[in-house]
Amino acid sequence: MTEPRSALPLSGIRVLDLTQVVAGPYCTLMLADMGAEVVKIERPGHGDDLRRTVPYEGREGHEDYFNALNRSKKSVALNLKEKAHQDIALRLLECADVLVENFAPGTATRLGLGWEVAHKVNPRLVYCSLSGFGQTGPYAHRPAMDPIIQAMTGIMSVTGFPDSEPSMIGVPLADVISGMFAAYAIVNALRLVTNTGGGQYIDLSMQDAMLAALGIRMGETLQAGTSPSRLGNENPLRVPANTYRTGDGLYITIIVHNEEQWRPFCEALGKSEWIEHPRFRTMPLRVQHREELNDLIARRFAERASEHWKVRLEESRISYGFVNDYARALQDPQVAHRGLIRELDHPRSGKIRVVGPPWRMSATDSNMTPPPTLGQHTDEVLKHWLNAPGINHK
Repeated sequence: MTEPRSALPLSGIRVLDLTQVVAGPYCTLMLADMGAEVVKIERPGHGDDLRRTVPYEGREGHEDYFNALNRSKKSVALNLKEKAHQDIALRLLECADVLVENFAPGTATRLGLGWEVAHKVNPRLVYCSLSGFGQTGPYAHRPAMDPIIQAMTGIMSVTGFPDSEPSMIGVPLADVISGMFAAYAIVNALRLVTNTGGGQYIDLSMQDAMLAALGIRMGETLQAGTSPSRLGNENPLRVPANTYRTGDGLYITIIVHNEEQWRPFCEALGKSEWIEHPRFRTMPLRVQHREELNDLIARRFAERASEHWKVRLEESRISYGFVNDYARALQDPQVAHRGLIRELDHPRSGKIRVVGPPWRMSATDSNMTPPPTLGQHTDEVLKHWLNAPGINHK
């Protein structure tokens, strides 16, 4: 007999979402996946800027980029520059448990929805401001997007090959990481809320979040005062750890994590003579002679097809992975087994596929709903939250 499923951890939590683009919506997406009721406030006739992003080829008329970040949310259309709509938003705020905004610093206050007002009318509210550089400091009013944060936090300086220009990571990683940190801070702040208060203000910057994520690799700089250089696909502390081309043209990434893995790696490659080689027998020696060893390994991988190396490396339990494009990554049999890709019925786009939440819980499961159309839930939310009629937008 199947055990009954429990409610999601954030069931019953109401989130007022005043965010757009990536960082803020990723934060509220995580809250929605955990069961929170997320009400997204959008400009009438315009909505989140991602609704107007250039569509993918062959997808004209679809809001695919927006849809990737806004499933399981409700959309309410309010013009926060109008006093009447500000008043409605303030009443919604009184009913909320969480408010998340990623306006430029000071904008929420000018709209009558800043922290001081919010805390006064709803002492239980957890209020999160997510911005590029934080609400204070010399950069507080500078605009920032993901590439700017990647540049300023140093990640571009270590991305790319030694003889290349600094490179940006090909995904908005700073946006995603700051959204994750914001969701983490919000969930923890909610644990302190009581019936009589306990709400608090969270000031989270993309710059701080990215540096926090990079901190585990900044020991060299923090302790020794030096900055690492670009190493391409290599690891500064471990050799071999690189990407190599196989005989049939595929690229494979491997890492020999410790001394215990060196012997089985050499045996998998049929090169037992490397095990006690005077220049390769220890990790410090391999790091010292990385260029020579990498050249030997590259030539060896090029001698046989990828399937051969897959079998040998798996037998020896060496960490490896083929370099996939997005299509191959999504078609991976392990991804299919985990059920990560979900299909939703969108009111305009029909069936759409999204990457679902990566966690699996034994007693709960996500109950995803399609991304909303602009203003789709205005009347519903006003009725259920405020017992008020809908809005007649001109």
